[in-house]
Amino acid sequence: MATIYRDEDADLDALEDKTIAVIGYGNQGHAQAKNMRDSGCNVIIGNPRGDEFWKKAEEDGFDVYEIPEAAKRGDIIHMLIPDEVQAKVYNQQIAPNMGEEKTLGFSHGFNIHYKEIVPPRESDVVMIAPKAPGPTVRETYKQDSGVPGLVAVSQDNSGEAMDVALGMAKAVGLTRQGVIETSFQEEVETDLFGEQTVLVGGISELIKAGFETLIEEGYQPEVAYFECQNELKLIIDLIHKQGIEGMMRAVSNTAEYGGRTRGPRIIDEDAREEMKEMLEDIQDGTFAKEWTSENDKGAPNLKKMREEGKEHLIEEVGKEIREWAGISD
Repeated sequence: MATIYRDEDADLDALEDKTIAVIGYGNQGHAQAKNMRDSGCNVIIGNPRGDEFWKKAEEDGFDVYEIPEAAKRGDIIHMLIPDEVQAKVYNQQIAPNMGEEKTLGFSHGFNIHYKEIVPPRESDVVMIAPKAPGPTVRETYKQDSGVPGLVAVSQDNSGEAMDVALGMAKAVGLTRQGVIETSFQEEVETDLFGEQTVLVGGISELIKAGFETLIEEGYQPEVAYFECQNELKLIIDLIHKQGIEGMMRAVSNTAEYGGRTRGPRIIDEDAREEMKEMLEDIQDGTFAKEWTSENDKGAPNLKKMREEGKEHLIEEVGKEIREWAGISD
């Protein structure tokens, strides 16, 4: 069974007299920084001078410093900039300012697990990973609730790394729902696998494949959109609230029977074998090397795929339907 920590298991005293330098003020940065400040923590922001995030952090009342200065001032350096730039920023701007008693924090373990970032042995290295986008992390906190998350320790030189990690998780509001203890390896490998096979890659291709099949057989694009994409939210909401079997009970008997008998023809043994191969690419570092190389070249393949995605018919049809249906972006 998983070890789950809740509010009563975490103590904000672990953060007493510590300055938390949140590096980056984007999606997670703004949310976690605000939540920790509202929990009574001393939070500063490290960010490139003058950009939109610098200005926003200042408007929100934070002391903002360039990243090297924030790293000097912080007892806890919490890395919340994108994975693809973390290693460069760390090596050039943070590593020279790492002291023996500093804690390095993350919300995704990619760069630690794949050794793109190698912290000093004397430093504690921890992770708190909210399982929700930043805006949701912030909004639920303001509602005296929170989102669940993960907590992990990679290096514990002080002997107090888990206490600090749990204190950070409590300050962000995660222990209100509960945080599961994990490892950097497990968090990274399961996170990448879920994104690629189900949450981002798998579901996007499934939607487009269903849509294209109906269009090729002469059905109206608008009707195909409703059946293959629009109604997906309703199904996901049911699964989120009631589980897969709860969703099955909520849909019609016809839908349930068709789904149970035909679904395995889509996700068949070939698909499952492909999933295993994708997991192996994650486990042995193949994907990490590919992604790092892609960014070193300026992400040309990603940019090309983005442009191709914009031109797909489902995007044109979806935009029109969302406008007349009053569904905001």
